[in-house]
Amino acid sequence: MDKLIIPDLHLELKEDIQNKIDQKAKPIGSLGQMEEIALQLGLIQGTLEPQLLKPVMLTVASDHDICEEGVSPCPIEITWQQCLNFLDGGGGIGLFSQVYGFDLRVVDAGVKFDFKAHPKLIDAKVRKGSRNFLREPAMTMDECQQAIQNGRDIVAKLHIEGTNVVGFGEMGIGNTSPASALLSVYTGMDIRTCVGPGSGLSPDGVNHKADVLEQAISKHGVSDNAIENLARFGGFEIATIAGGMLEAASRRMAIITDGFITTSALLAAHAINPKVVDYAFFSHQSKEQGHQKMVSHMQGEPILDLGFRLGEGTGAAVAYSVMQGAVAMINRMTSFDEAAVYNTANDDIRIEE
Repeated sequence: MDKLIIPDLHLELKEDIQNKIDQKAKPIGSLGQMEEIALQLGLIQGTLEPQLLKPVMLTVASDHDICEEGVSPCPIEITWQQCLNFLDGGGGIGLFSQVYGFDLRVVDAGVKFDFKAHPKLIDAKVRKGSRNFLREPAMTMDECQQAIQNGRDIVAKLHIEGTNVVGFGEMGIGNTSPASALLSVYTGMDIRTCVGPGSGLSPDGVNHKADVLEQAISKHGVSDNAIENLARFGGFEIATIAGGMLEAASRRMAIITDGFITTSALLAAHAINPKVVDYAFFSHQSKEQGHQKMVSHMQGEPILDLGFRLGEGTGAAVAYSVMQGAVAMINRMTSFDEAAVYNTANDDIRIEE
């Protein structure tokens, strides 16, 4: 895997960017998190006039042999069937990519299916499905590093093509199990506080899933090496997304996470290089209980809370509209001077007559 360096944010511009936002014709801080988004984008791009260019949504797919243990109520065939649906513009992410202006690419990182060539399909398959990590590591170290590098290569190409903002989604039946395991392993939280129903497990099913993951973590243990933990308990889509996020940060691109699975990829990337979160926007708060714990661990703040738990990148697509509003605000909203509005000492606002 190539050496990766994530640069510092342009903190030398923080005061100037904040001053520009504060001079808009509104009470200071009245646009709340939108102001924070505009500031973060300015610090990422090193400018008082940030822009969002050629947004791409990468929905990365893979299968998981941990499903052999009954941790998901859904058949694994749904993974490849949904990928075909997305490629045809269907599903939640197919629709929302059109609505919110994303160029959707579906990445095959490890699906148990042979796809025909498609202009929106990226073939980054390492292996047909990660292994059953109750029995053996999900990936070999070489496979995990290859998946990370694949993600980096994909994002590097997008950057060369002019993209400076990338959303991440996923598709993979059973992938809440590796995400839950990674949350426990990277944070030290008890696995039973990390596990949820995923795509519809009953309470008994959730308990069984927790039992399986607890046994797997006990079997393999927790490594001091972040990539080794990802190899033991992750999945090909999670490793590929983690690599893509690391590359995006190294190129000063804005990263938009989705829900539980893509945030587990950010958690892995954060364990590899903590500076990656400086470039990340947490799109929404998932209903999956472990997601809030992930976001809190990385001191993030979700943009939206709409009760989403679909995945695919849907939350990232919807939250992008708020980011667009933040950019419009800092670049186009009138200032007090431009509007001939004066902010008096007691913070009352009057319009010049």
